[in-house]
Amino acid sequence: MNEPPAESPAAAPAATPATSPAAGQPAPGRILVIDDDPTVAEVVAGYLTRAGHHVDRAADGHRGLALARAHRPDLLVLDLMLPGIDGLEILRRLRAAEDGADLPVVLLTAKGSEEDRVLGLELGADDYVTKPFSPRELVLRVQSVLRRSRAAGPASPGGGPLVSGDLVLDPQARRARRGGRELLLTLREFDLLSFLLRHPGTVLSRQELMERVWGWDFGDLSTVTVHVRRLRQKVEDDPAAPALITTVWGVGYRFDPVPDAKGGRA
Repeated sequence: MNEPPAESPAAAPAATPATSPAAGQPAPGRILVIDDDPTVAEVVAGYLTRAGHHVDRAADGHRGLALARAHRPDLLVLDLMLPGIDGLEILRRLRAAEDGADLPVVLLTAKGSEEDRVLGLELGADDYVTKPFSPRELVLRVQSVLRRSRAAGPASPGGGPLVSGDLVLDPQARRARRGGRELLLTLREFDLLSFLLRHPGTVLSRQELMERVWGWDFGDLSTVTVHVRRLRQKVEDDPAAPALITTVWGVGYRFDPVPDAKGGRA
């Protein structure tokens, strides 16, 4: 049985009809919660409903995956420990499909399961919350991910495509290509690449990336490390010897523009 959340079910507000979002909050969304613990699912659904969202629930992996595919939600809250298909396998299958590659996902992980947490990030999760957790914190995480998913990019919303050699990113359409090949990027990967392209040649620390891309002033910096590693797998010719997103040891990362056809920098 999964651990219960930090706040008891009695503390959870009763489900109410969706309301208009407060200033600065994202518009209500359709959220799918996949968790086999009825107490956790009830509390999470109650708080998210109170925040104005429409919530669907599934108690096992097979049902959850079917709902995610049949009625694509705006965001998925996914427990890792599930009967049938576990959360990691659900995430793996969604990310392998074109229509699930950019679905925002927030993981619910057991305290101490760092290996599963890192694997979830490597498979493309956008964020995670560790059990036992505060439902209010989960709502804030969900709001943050939703806000990012609906934004044109992590910087100014206007402007045209960002281009570096054969790497082209369109913030408005939220599409990226390299060498004419479509890059299937998750929400956070897209925002991270967009931010790097907007700051070529600048050394950026993991803390700065967390603040500017994730919008957090606290958190596990390994989240940034894992997302950089995933992004390299998709944009680098040789991820083991990255030429675009280079590591500046002891400081952070730097995006080096793609050389143009004449050998210069784009």
